[in-house]
Amino acid sequence: MRQAIAKAIAVATILASGIIPNTAMTLQAQTTHKKNTEQKKKPEGASLTGCVDQQDGQFVLVDDHDMKVVAHLDAEGFPVEGFAKHVGQKVTVRGVSNPGAARPVFKVRTIETVSETCAPAAATQQEKKNPS
Repeated sequence: MRQAIAKAIAVATILASGIIPNTAMTLQAQTTHKKNTEQKKKPEGASLTGCVDQQDGQFVLVDDHDMKVVAHLDAEGFPVEGFAKHVGQKVTVRGVSNPGAARPVFKVRTIETVSETCAPAAATQQEKKNPS
């Protein structure tokens, strides 16, 4: 009878050792899949379009209608000096906005030129009506 009990315990141990690690691996895979799915659902970021300017040693994006500062630009993944070649241009910047700060900061991941020049929209429309 002792041998039967010992045999049953041994079989149970062997089965448990095979099942428990597989169950743990399955749970880990489910957790990893869930984390990956959650990461994919996060927004890619925002985009802003305006004109790059430099004010008080800082690069800023200004509205092309009234030339007021929309956000201070902060480079993410490239040197901040990368904004210098876009000063005076109308661009679209993509990245992450930080609107809760005392001064709105936009962490720029990419920058795309929309126009080589930047002027208030009213002036641009006036030029189209009265070309030189």
